[in-house]
Amino acid sequence: MEWAQRTWTEFSADLDAAHATALLPVGATEQHGPQLGTGMDTVIADRLCRAVAGKTGALMLPTMPYGCSLGHSRRWPGTISLQPITLITLIKEIGDWAYFSGIRRLLIVNGHVTNAAPLRCALEMLRAEHDDLMVALVNTAQLSDRVRAAHCADGADWHANRAETALMLAVAPEIVRKDALATADDPDRTEGLVFSHPVNRTSKNGVTGSPSLATEAEGAELFSWMVEDLSHLVAKAQHEVAPLPHSWFGGEG
Repeated sequence: MEWAQRTWTEFSADLDAAHATALLPVGATEQHGPQLGTGMDTVIADRLCRAVAGKTGALMLPTMPYGCSLGHSRRWPGTISLQPITLITLIKEIGDWAYFSGIRRLLIVNGHVTNAAPLRCALEMLRAEHDDLMVALVNTAQLSDRVRAAHCADGADWHANRAETALMLAVAPEIVRKDALATADDPDRTEGLVFSHPVNRTSKNGVTGSPSLATEAEGAELFSWMVEDLSHLVAKAQHEVAPLPHSWFGGEG
């Protein structure tokens, strides 16, 4: 059910099978320490949505490989960041055209923490313009209590940490530099701070956490949790209706 592989003649049947539901994976291209490729956030959003689309029949839109990564600064090469307003506009326009194709349930699946604010803005704009379009924002690292706990185990302000490294060891080992793992650890320095500081002021190498402890086995288990938990959410979403039928075009208040 990959959107980019379908023809226009197939969409009517696809929409029926998917209950007019689509997943929009959004990642980022940014430094992930010395041990992970810059596409980590895009890889996890893409692989997760592919697996969940396969289980639920939801349509999967092409994965967005760029996000709002301004906080990673220009200290380390490799980061390609969009401005927040650019990401808002891109997601809004993608959502508009998905709506014109018949999508009425859109789940934006976000693989990068600081995409959340722009994506929430796009959500607000989409549902304000299309009264019968239901939109959800799902952050991959916060799909459930168990997924959240795994990501935060080695730091509240984690990045390129044990969980992310384990996930890549399991699903995309080609982007992991195993020879860099032993010396990649860097602690979370943000506890108790008032301000939200950019990564160049909180990390020595772009990492926050303990990637040296990551294993392929724990990554496989974590990914299975993520697939299971998102699949459950999507299956529920495919049959959800608004609590009240009234639109803002009229009717009783």
